[in-house]
Amino acid sequence: MAESAAPQTTGARTAVVGGGVVGLLTAWQLRVTGHHVTIIDPAPGAEASYAAAGMLAPISEVQFGQQQLWRLMTASRAEYPEFIKVLERAAGVPSGYRENGTLLVAADPGDRAAVAELVNIQQAHGMEVSPLTSSALRRREPALQPGLAKAWDVPGDHQVNPRQLLRCVTQALNAPLSERHFPGAGAQAQWLPRRVVSAETYGHSGMRLYFDDAAAEDFSAAVLAPGLGYAQISGLPERNRLELRPVYGDVIRLRLRPEQLAGETGLISATVRARVGGRAVYLVPRDAHDPLEPLGLLVGASSREDGMAGTHAGSVAELLEDAAAVLPAVRESELVEITTRARPGTPDDRPYLGLSSGGAPLVISTGYHRHGILLAPLAARLAAALLNHTQLTADDAAHLEACALTRGQ
Repeated sequence: MAESAAPQTTGARTAVVGGGVVGLLTAWQLRVTGHHVTIIDPAPGAEASYAAAGMLAPISEVQFGQQQLWRLMTASRAEYPEFIKVLERAAGVPSGYRENGTLLVAADPGDRAAVAELVNIQQAHGMEVSPLTSSALRRREPALQPGLAKAWDVPGDHQVNPRQLLRCVTQALNAPLSERHFPGAGAQAQWLPRRVVSAETYGHSGMRLYFDDAAAEDFSAAVLAPGLGYAQISGLPERNRLELRPVYGDVIRLRLRPEQLAGETGLISATVRARVGGRAVYLVPRDAHDPLEPLGLLVGASSREDGMAGTHAGSVAELLEDAAAVLPAVRESELVEITTRARPGTPDDRPYLGLSSGGAPLVISTGYHRHGILLAPLAARLAAALLNHTQLTADDAAHLEACALTRGQ
């Protein structure tokens, strides 16, 4: 990263590059710890966060050999309730957070063996996963297809509507904050609808960010959280050239008809993560009175690395077929939207989070893959801790080690 003499600044300003959920929650965490924050993004909330279903599922998302990632997900999931409580107090609007639990479902005997193997690993690590009898499943979710091979209850896996969360955190960033509830908080956020193309540091005293319109501005500190856009920012240290790849996902948004609802709870009450003929599908029910997605049901999600930025017709067909095999009422619902976005994948599926090796007050936060919504509170708090020089706990130090920028080098 290039260095030159420090500019004359009239006040400390902190830039957050990237307006997805990770970037905006980081900006919020910085604001409540005293920073005057500027969010830089040409279209905040329009990329992967806009498409995401918002499952907060550290247990259901466990994969073989991902112990470090599971610790990150579990820690962040534990921070969600208090984080949401504070955020909603500041914003005055709901965040879409729901503690509605998750069901793991196997459609046939072959699927049952595969899911049971994963459940055994989850239970061996002390995770709360309980088998359900067929009659118990029928009582709890009568709309599901009769005769499913097996189901397990995961009460600790919840959800948030990312579109509501984006609206909520935007309101909180823009709202005046009372000294009583938020002592020492920074001013209302500023927004720059631009794309950062280069960064230049001034030793340990600040930096200059250059934009795609040839303009530039100076900041005392910055967090780079632009997802895949990180690869397009020049001027960064060679050691911080990170290995990111686009992982595309297609998400289907359905709307249920009022006559399909089972009382006030909706068609299904819990998130359903199913395995159907060896393929994975999830169904995420929104609250019937969700202000942005009323009567909504999300179906997803494909995971593609084929380079196709548009929607993959075959993936959508398979998702709808598998969803209907688990929840027959899917066939009678309204197709509202199909959204395709790329998520920033890393070689080991863990994110990159840490201070730039150039010595500047610059935090890099990217590579959250499928778990950006889940990991956002932890990522936000740790990014703020790094810029604030907060003494880290042993757990936080271990989390940052798992996300080290230089791992694998």
